[in-house]
Amino acid sequence: MRKILIVSDSHGLTEELTRIKNRHRDEVEYMIHCGDSELEKSSSEMEDFLAVKGNCDYDSLYDNELICAFENEKVFATHGHLFQVNMTLMNIKYRAEELGATIVCFGHSHIAGAEYIDNILFVNPGSIFLPKMRKEKTYAIIEKVNNNLSVRYYDLEGKELPTLSLVQ
Repeated sequence: MRKILIVSDSHGLTEELTRIKNRHRDEVEYMIHCGDSELEKSSSEMEDFLAVKGNCDYDSLYDNELICAFENEKVFATHGHLFQVNMTLMNIKYRAEELGATIVCFGHSHIAGAEYIDNILFVNPGSIFLPKMRKEKTYAIIEKVNNNLSVRYYDLEGKELPTLSLVQ
């Protein structure tokens, strides 16, 4: 499996999170929640997710950052509030460079988007609760094919949103 599911800013939603998880469980290597789930880490909805602590999460069992390996890539996930991602990606980029990360997953701004900056892929899946800059509630799947990373965005019903996707 050469895919990672990325979700963020679900702010207490349970049914939607479970539906997304069940829809993609068998096709992804990892499922990452980039914070503000507002759920206990031990909840059934968060089971199977690697998750970080957002500014609206109060369960102390969440870490602020996580690192995992994926297809010869190093993935760095964090919520983003500690790096002021609402204003700039510079701080989170510096942290990614310190860690040697080639993929950065973050949330906080509720704005879906994927871009490369200095050969590092930055992915914000948007929000499945209250998106900004668009009406669709979104999540993302990163896929590696032939050493190329692609990011595809989906709405809550699992319909791909090609205008948001970054495909190489």
